Amino acid sequence: MCEYCGCQAVTTIGELTREHDLVVDLIGDARTAHTAGDVDTMGAVAGRIAAVLGPHMEVEEYGLFPALAEDFPDHVAGLEAEHRRIEAVLREAADGTPADPGWPLRLLDILNLLRSHILKEQDGVFPAALVGLSTDEWEAVEKVRARVGTLLPPSGG
Repeated sequence: MCEYCGCQAVTTIGELTREHDLVVDLIGDARTAHTAGDVDTMGAVAGRIAAVLGPHMEVEEYGLFPALAEDFPDHVAGLEAEHRRIEAVLREAADGTPADPGWPLRLLDILNLLRSHILKEQDGVFPAALVGLSTDEWEAVEKVRARVGTLLPPSGG
């Protein structure tokens, strides 16, 4: 992912970026499972992606996005709509591998959207937050992170 603007030096952005990195790796795992015809593994990977994205999306939607919505209302609304689409397909695997034979292709389609979505955040949202958020807004973002936590190990570990 990007490292050119310095936004990853902000702890919250660094954590969100590490979560993106993990999700990108998991997307690769899902694609590998699809190539192997292993729908059960695709379902398990979808569950792991959903677990990472749960707290991640809360930090964005209750921390970053509100702080950016006044200046970028259409962009923020589009990102939130993508969140709902991604969650809907991942949720189909919440109770195990979906029986619907069309689900694996739906998952691959939504993972393509997710990959594109991650790039929008990395290249747009995070740099905009770096230059646009006030100290109070960063503190609000950090409160959301403290409330929801993360599935990642500490950055030193």
